[in-house]
Amino acid sequence: ERQLVESGGGLVQTGGSLRLSCAASGFRFDDYAMGWFRQAPGQEREMVSCITDSHGTTEYADSVKGRFTISSDNARNRVYLQMNNLQPEDTAVYYCATPKAIWVKVYGNDWSDPDLYDYWGQGTQVIVSS
Repeated sequence: ERQLVESGGGLVQTGGSLRLSCAASGFRFDDYAMGWFRQAPGQEREMVSCITDSHGTTEYADSVKGRFTISSDNARNRVYLQMNNLQPEDTAVYYCATPKAIWVKVYGNDWSDPDLYDYWGQGTQVIVSS
């Protein structure tokens, strides 16, 4: 059974940094796209960043480009989200997620669509104080 466990969230001041980690188990990690999403209270879940294929191709939401960096360690089955220059609007619960199908079968889809992803972690809270 696939499992995703996020960690690394917390409280940080505006301009600070956090590094989120997602530990994956139960599947061959580099065969699948991995995404980071976030959801603030009263708002829809939105894609922050994703690694879409085994070559490490990445996508980012416009709101985080230049501030956030996604990376993966295939040997450890982990995906990371380095978040720099955090702003109060980055406050949210952050989730990692992966589709059921391998990346070649979902390539070309809208990576920002939460419905593309079948497995989700429990989330980690990020709070950015002003």
